[in-house]
Amino acid sequence: MSRLIIISNRLPISITERNGELIMNPSAGGLATGLNSLKSDREVHWIGWPGINTSKKEKQLAITEKLEALNMTPVFVPKDKFSGYYNGFSNSTLWPLFHYFQQYSDFYERTWRDYQYVNYLFAEQIFKTAKEDDIFWVQDYHLMLVPQLIRQQFKQASIGFFLHIPFPTYELLRTMPKRRELLNGVLGADLIGFHTHDYVRHFISAVRRILGHEHHFLGRIRLEDRVVEIDSFPMGIDYDKYADAVKKAAVKKEIKRYEKEIGDLKIILTIDRLDYSKGLPQRVRAFKLFLEKYPEFQGKVSMVMIVVPSRDNIKHYNALKEELDKRVGSINSKYGTISWTPVRYYYRAISFNRLIAWYKVAPIALITPFRDGMNLVAKEYIATKDDGKGVLILSEMAGAAKELVSALQVNPNNLHHIADSIYHALVMEEEEMVENVRLMQKVAKRNNVNRWASIFLSNLLDVHESSLKILKNHFDDVKETKLLSDYSKANQRLILLDYDGTLVNFRANPNSARPTKTVYTTIDKLSKQPNNRVVIISGRDKETLDNWFGKYKIDLVAEHGAWHKPINGNWLQYNQLNVEWKQSISPLIHQFVDRTPGSFMEEKNYSLAWHYRKTDPGLAEIRRHELIDQLNQFITGKNLQVMEGNKVLEVKNDQINKGKATLRLIENHSYDFILAIGDDHTDEDTFKALPENAVTLKVGFTETAAKYNINAVEHVIGLLQKMSKI
Repeated sequence: MSRLIIISNRLPISITERNGELIMNPSAGGLATGLNSLKSDREVHWIGWPGINTSKKEKQLAITEKLEALNMTPVFVPKDKFSGYYNGFSNSTLWPLFHYFQQYSDFYERTWRDYQYVNYLFAEQIFKTAKEDDIFWVQDYHLMLVPQLIRQQFKQASIGFFLHIPFPTYELLRTMPKRRELLNGVLGADLIGFHTHDYVRHFISAVRRILGHEHHFLGRIRLEDRVVEIDSFPMGIDYDKYADAVKKAAVKKEIKRYEKEIGDLKIILTIDRLDYSKGLPQRVRAFKLFLEKYPEFQGKVSMVMIVVPSRDNIKHYNALKEELDKRVGSINSKYGTISWTPVRYYYRAISFNRLIAWYKVAPIALITPFRDGMNLVAKEYIATKDDGKGVLILSEMAGAAKELVSALQVNPNNLHHIADSIYHALVMEEEEMVENVRLMQKVAKRNNVNRWASIFLSNLLDVHESSLKILKNHFDDVKETKLLSDYSKANQRLILLDYDGTLVNFRANPNSARPTKTVYTTIDKLSKQPNNRVVIISGRDKETLDNWFGKYKIDLVAEHGAWHKPINGNWLQYNQLNVEWKQSISPLIHQFVDRTPGSFMEEKNYSLAWHYRKTDPGLAEIRRHELIDQLNQFITGKNLQVMEGNKVLEVKNDQINKGKATLRLIENHSYDFILAIGDDHTDEDTFKALPENAVTLKVGFTETAAKYNINAVEHVIGLLQKMSKI
């Protein structure tokens, strides 16, 4: 069975050195803690930073030996690169931007280069450790380039990526100078996971607007030769670990000590890493406001604030620590007495047993981050409430709020709301309290860390299978060799070619998508081969096609089949079609042009087209649906149809389509080789009209009636050039 390779910035074990001895300790942080609890039927192997920077080979060897015994492989990052990678780009650029603190997000080319370097360093270690049939699971924002690097080396590998922090809106991400590189890096994965659907929407929007990739049903994006799925997977905790911990003797001892220490005081527990995204000063301000609004609780309620030191060598964290110290000092000096301290403030890490004890004795937990990917502290607190007695006050901006709907949810910026929620928690009836906790426990117990990982990995294998199916229909070298062999043996050949998106790439302005010199040369050579009949079958108007290709010995079919110009002949119209309907529909489309910046209307002989390639994708999607609805109402009973192309809607007579034109081209002929290539919905009619022995190619990897998918315009031209030389 293939192994599960987990790649994260930090291993679940951190190495420290004390008096020349290497000491192993569990790593801090929700990601390392949560994933280390993962149970899997597969062998799990970790790759990550060991928590220590050393360039000494003998020490690296000793660390590697210790970790390899635990199925872990260290990545040693040079000291001169680590700061720029970790403190710089990861935590001074990405972290603040992704948590909506744009004013704190700094970008420097140097730290970006360090970030690239370390991501490449991780990839090199992966290639030394893993094989292509392993399953790769890349974790978090530190390693956003790694999925693409793995994909470049292992083309058919199963790769997952999970982002444990929020993903920002497009409007924020667009300010990032390296936005394209980051998105392309993540898109190397088969499955991209986020904690909430909001983050999924933001990512899909960014990919669409920045990279131009459209998403299909269920958040799937089809790339050149595979599928990428984007979905939400709310991370859980090792529920039983926290629920059972309250029964342990060592924890009970700590509980008794705390109960004796606090006496009759009601405790509001708040615990977090030092971070500006956590809203720590605002919690102190909200508690101060609570004491002002509800003075009867002065002397009866204390806030226990445990702040775990973090990134204290980054300037914004130092400033935050100073502000927090001042606010705690201010409230304690104003309200404190000899027998009562309003805020008990601990700036230190805390042991597991003491953490559980505080969870157990605190009747209220106050967790109000401005932004948080998930926040596992909320779930840990709920898990320890074996008697059901406890109230969770939770920021609606935390990912956990989507699941823990029975918590008292607050806007972290609304101090009055937080203060009133503290009061509500203190006076809540026990029956309501227990009911809320039991509901949240049910959710947290079911959606634990193992279920989270199991669902993610199951989906990863499913989407990987979808990609493998696409590869089966991929027009690869083997299929190309057979096609060229069949072509060389054939006596009567028919070659049907769409134009836009097939012979040339799309342009924002359709008039700019003129044939290249290579296209002209290739078409000319193909048309001069004695056994060939070359047809360009396009939605373009006849004047444009005639201007571009009129001098070549080929057939031209314009406006999806309304017009046909045989070799050395004149333009023929198949049916005398009514065009009076254009007078009624033209004003409607013009209204949408006026309301949709970047769009325009194109009038052809027998159709009207609304182009929106230059339009903002979000607005284009809204307007497209609006226009389709209104057009469908108009065309009922009028022998018209609305046809969707690539960034274009076209209204035309329903008697016209490329399929009918294709049937006319092949009737009364016996071709022993037929090739048709196209890229959009209009070409599906061509593919369906051809006999079974025809070779049909769809440019791109959307669903199609064609036999095979070919990557891009460049591959089409390459194929035609090879044919022209036979």
